[in-house]
Amino acid sequence: MTVRDIEPSVAWYQRVFRAERVPMTFPHYECEHTGYGVLLLEPGSGLAIGLHTNTGNDGEQFDEAKTGLDHVGFNVAGRAELEAWTAWLDELGIEHSGIRTGDVPFPYATVVFRDPDNIQLELFAVL
Repeated sequence: MTVRDIEPSVAWYQRVFRAERVPMTFPHYECEHTGYGVLLLEPGSGLAIGLHTNTGNDGEQFDEAKTGLDHVGFNVAGRAELEAWTAWLDELGIEHSGIRTGDVPFPYATVVFRDPDNIQLELFAVL
C-alpha cells in the first residue's frame, strides 16, 4: 500500500499488527528512483505488510471510490479472535465497526477499521 507519510504509517501498522520492521528498504518496482517500500512481518502468523512511499503521492487521503485498491481483508480463525481484535483496537483507541454478522452466502462476521491514510482494513471470519 502506498501511504502519505511512511514513518507514521510504519509505526501505526507495527503497533496494530504487532509487526516487526525488516531493517532495510526495498525498491519500489518500476518506480525505483521515486519511491521505496518498507516490509513489516508479524512473527506469529507470518503476515507480511508492505508499505510504500513515492514522490508522486500528492498527500491526498485514500478514497476507495477511485480506481485502485478498495480495501484489504485479513481472515481470522473465528469469532473469539474477532472479539480479541476489537478489544485490542479499543485499547489502542482505534475506531472500528464492532463485530457485524451475516449469513449470506454463509455465516460470517467482520470488523472494519481504517489506517491513518483512510485505507479500510477488514478482519473476516467464517462462522
